[in-house]
Amino acid sequence: MQRTILSHKNHITLISGLLITLGFFSHFVLDNVTIFTWSFVIASIIGVAPIAIQAYQAMKVKVVSIDVLVTIAVIGAFIIQNFEESAIVTFLFLFGSFLEQRTLNKTRSAIKELTNMAPESALKQLANGDFEEVDVDEVDEGDILLVKTGAKVPVDGTVLIGEGHINEASITGEAVPVSKQVDSTVFAGTILENGTIQIRADRVGEDTTFGRIIELVEEAQDSKSEAERFIDKFSKYYTPAVLVIAFIVWLFTRDVELAITVLVLGCPGALVIGVPVSNVAGIGNGARHGVLLKGSEVINDFSRVDTIVFDKTGTLTIGNPEVAEKAYYGERANQALGYLASVERESDHPLAKAILKEIGDVEFSTVEQTEVVKGGGIVAVVNGQRVAVGNVFLMEQEGVVLNAAAQADVKRFEKNGNSLVITAVDGSLEILMGIRDQIRPGVKNDLAQLKAMGVKNLVVLSGDNQGTVDLVAAELGLNEAHGHMLPEDKSAYIAKMQAQGQIVAFVGDGVNDSPSLALADIGIAMGSGTDVAIETSDVVLMNSDFSRLPHALGLTKATARNMKQNILIAVGVVLVLLASLLFSEWMSMSIGMLVHEASILVVIVNGMRLLKYELKGAKKYETTKATPVKI
Repeated sequence: MQRTILSHKNHITLISGLLITLGFFSHFVLDNVTIFTWSFVIASIIGVAPIAIQAYQAMKVKVVSIDVLVTIAVIGAFIIQNFEESAIVTFLFLFGSFLEQRTLNKTRSAIKELTNMAPESALKQLANGDFEEVDVDEVDEGDILLVKTGAKVPVDGTVLIGEGHINEASITGEAVPVSKQVDSTVFAGTILENGTIQIRADRVGEDTTFGRIIELVEEAQDSKSEAERFIDKFSKYYTPAVLVIAFIVWLFTRDVELAITVLVLGCPGALVIGVPVSNVAGIGNGARHGVLLKGSEVINDFSRVDTIVFDKTGTLTIGNPEVAEKAYYGERANQALGYLASVERESDHPLAKAILKEIGDVEFSTVEQTEVVKGGGIVAVVNGQRVAVGNVFLMEQEGVVLNAAAQADVKRFEKNGNSLVITAVDGSLEILMGIRDQIRPGVKNDLAQLKAMGVKNLVVLSGDNQGTVDLVAAELGLNEAHGHMLPEDKSAYIAKMQAQGQIVAFVGDGVNDSPSLALADIGIAMGSGTDVAIETSDVVLMNSDFSRLPHALGLTKATARNMKQNILIAVGVVLVLLASLLFSEWMSMSIGMLVHEASILVVIVNGMRLLKYELKGAKKYETTKATPVKI
């Protein structure tokens, strides 16, 4: 019976509202006292039922909730035959509860939009060996799946057949796509750039990357901040105190209606709902904008950050290498370029793709006797000539002499952070190419927005050489840049800054970054992340979208302000109501409940503003993104 009544609470609210309307209509239009009275009597009885049940359930666990206060007030009003007051109080309370739940449901529904980022289909192997496209939800652990070039990997799994390069920039932070062979692990949401592979599904459904993200959002929305915990504790003692005060008022005045009015005015509804609705709305906004905030406590800490530390590769940079510098030394450059393109055409390596893109249209030649030199490069015969393509080590092995100009170029290219590709034909140096990553488009504007929002220090810590790191820092206007840093070095530097009183956020993207993500006051993971990155971070920027970082910081600051506003509104309304009761004659139980529910509506609407939060200047930025800057 209790479950049935509670499940139809919204219907009861509607019926109660209609009965109250009928009562006023019969009184002011029909002048029928009987219908007027019975409309309010019935509205009071059916309206108080779900409230009384919730009060009973709270008392069973020794909690004096708001429902207890309202139930006692309504029963008291009913006993003294103030049916109009009792009916209106129950309706306003139920309607306020309806608005509150509707708002929370609206914010929680934002996480459903995350599923749009996940792979929707997969090529599943049937019993006869053929592959059929099925919904990703139909994939079970152990199923064999086919992944073609350009497709998303639908689940986390293991490669059984084939090989290729998978773009895992949003997961591991590697500068170049990762070669995958038999027994290699692949992750849901990554993209197969070339090749064809068959994988065994190891984790599906909620266990995949996106499944875990949705679960984390739900946990975040159910978590409580320090402010919420304080308010819960405050309400635990405040509500019984209101009961005692109401009893004392009746004891001294013998005015039942006055005592009941004290109960209604003392309801801390807006105070209890104000902070949670701000936090939930903030988390919901983040989920819709590709920002996963893992809990209400994160919002408070993130809003106070004054130092942000970045890993470089895959965070400040794209992870998509291109030829940035080149030099020619022989008199047959065009021929050498043709030979180089012919050799690289047979390779799936990302550096080879960058070289072919740079060379463009060229006449290809037949390549024979190809030999891969481990840690060096490739040696092959092209048109009867021995062509070596690789690094300095390979050139030394092949007996290729680097003259003074070439040695100076090698040092300069390396200082600029390039990976070197040297081409020699029949032992003669011909071409030197420097290949390097690119700074993400718009990152400089994003960092400027962070500074404008109060971040004092922007620092990059990277395992790359100092020259590359300095170049990035100079281009982006960072305060500090440190290269040649191992994961433990990064953690030690973060600890040093924290010891100096700085509130530090660390932005990283892979397993190697997890110690720093865990140590920082706020750990921010780029992309969908590995298990370790997601679990150790406090914030996840979906889809490796760096532009979401300023939005995330602005959102947490707006949410923290909104939360304080709601607390002030709630406390202010209670003080005004109690003062009106003491110093005026117009305050009544129904007016008090109306103002009480209005205050709840105000804090809910104020919190809902966060659902539409957009960082100022974000739209303008979208249309003025800078072109990639090579580093």
